[in-house]
Amino acid sequence: MNPDPDLDLTDLSPTDLSPTGPDPTARSVGRSLLCRLLDLDGRLFEAAAARHWPGAEQVLPRLSRGANHGVLWFATAAAMAASRTPRARRAAVRGLASLSVASLAINTIGKRSVRRARPVLDPVPLVRQLKRQPITTSFPSGHAASAAAFATGVALESPAWGAAVAPVAFSVAASRVYTGVHFPSDVLAGAALGVGAAFLTRRLVPTRAQVRRRSRARAEAPALPEGDGLVMVANRASGTADRVRALHNALPRAEIVQCAPEEVGEELAKAATRARVLGVCGGDGTVNTAAGIALRHGLPLAVLPGGTLNHFALDLGVEDERDLARAVRHGEAVRVDAARYVTGEREGLFLNTLSLGVYPELVRVRDRWSHRIGGWPAGLLGALRVLRADGHPLEVELGGERRPLWLLFVGNGVYHRMGLAPGRRTDLADGLLDVRVVHGSRRPALRLLAAAAAGPLTRSPAHAAVQVNRLRLTGVTPGTPLAYDGEVTAASGEVTLEKLPGALTVYRPLRSAH
Repeated sequence: MNPDPDLDLTDLSPTDLSPTGPDPTARSVGRSLLCRLLDLDGRLFEAAAARHWPGAEQVLPRLSRGANHGVLWFATAAAMAASRTPRARRAAVRGLASLSVASLAINTIGKRSVRRARPVLDPVPLVRQLKRQPITTSFPSGHAASAAAFATGVALESPAWGAAVAPVAFSVAASRVYTGVHFPSDVLAGAALGVGAAFLTRRLVPTRAQVRRRSRARAEAPALPEGDGLVMVANRASGTADRVRALHNALPRAEIVQCAPEEVGEELAKAATRARVLGVCGGDGTVNTAAGIALRHGLPLAVLPGGTLNHFALDLGVEDERDLARAVRHGEAVRVDAARYVTGEREGLFLNTLSLGVYPELVRVRDRWSHRIGGWPAGLLGALRVLRADGHPLEVELGGERRPLWLLFVGNGVYHRMGLAPGRRTDLADGLLDVRVVHGSRRPALRLLAAAAAGPLTRSPAHAAVQVNRLRLTGVTPGTPLAYDGEVTAASGEVTLEKLPGALTVYRPLRSAH
């Protein structure tokens, strides 16, 4: 018998499966087993059709329709993101990413590999049947794959949200058998594929829990059970009202000061004169200002993320007000590095990164347009303008040689790539400056993309990296933009960078509450 590419597995009979080929006994046994599995699958489908499902008639068909094209899961992800907690937003994004991978696998491989006809609807009560019957092949179930992928992806990032989503995902998968559009094996295969897609996504982009931070010895910091002695200065422009209100509910005796961006430095300086613990809520630039004041006054710092990116707080392990409140109540803190830059008569700190070259130009364009079109569109506009520019690259003397550079990046601590995810720091007290260089040429876009693809610790004609504890650059053209922690200043001929190991005491939860 010649194999038919459009063979319908449900129409197979033992006579159709007569042994052929070099090993007829093995093939006969295999096809016999397949027939038994298909027969069992059909009987399970008929049993489900005959069974009364209390309360399901009003719910499952609607749920099945709602999951068409992933609409239900996009709505769920939007609701999760509206909760405004970092963990929920990450879980929502991971769920949608897993769903996308599963859908791609279903549509490119799954539906085309086995052309199985849909079940005959005769045993299914009319009230259960969908008004619009699907026209694609039956194996595997795309709805079950999407549901399992979304729920598993969410659970890998946030077990609590995963537990909330799982019953809905299970109901969507069950609805496909209930409404008669899939056999049970279709649903099981689809669910297995969805779970696999979620774990594949995690391998490509690890969850935050997979980023293992190096444990550090606990630093001495006062335990403030109700927040007495904590003065928290919040940058009102960062939209921090909800977060500081939640923190005040958790630490009712803490003092909260909300102010405009131009008043942040002054208010932090005032707070440092009366606080046992200096607190700050805002973006990385605001945290940078607070860190400098905390160092000068010898105060521990409590950081509540309140900006767009919050690199320092998230690398530290403080995601929201619950993490910070728990650390402050129990006096849980660690010592972390800071880094100092000196250029001309100007001196400052950076907690995250410092850069020369194209990135400061990007920041300038972003800041110029962000109040008109928003931060992310302004950042994209800045990147496009920088990459399309045809100017000469930056020139500096590095290691005794004058070199053209498109970008000099210096991280306070070594940044590690996690799968396809951007770099993250797993140790904020490693004593190192992470120096990356993108060499100059007339094609900045090609060079920068090649450096990004090369990875953080590789050497290539476009990119080089080294870790040191001190760096001195000479021959920098006066007025060259220098960016640090999202702020921009101007370099003055020479730039010196050095680590300040363990300089800052910062509250950090040493025990996870999740």
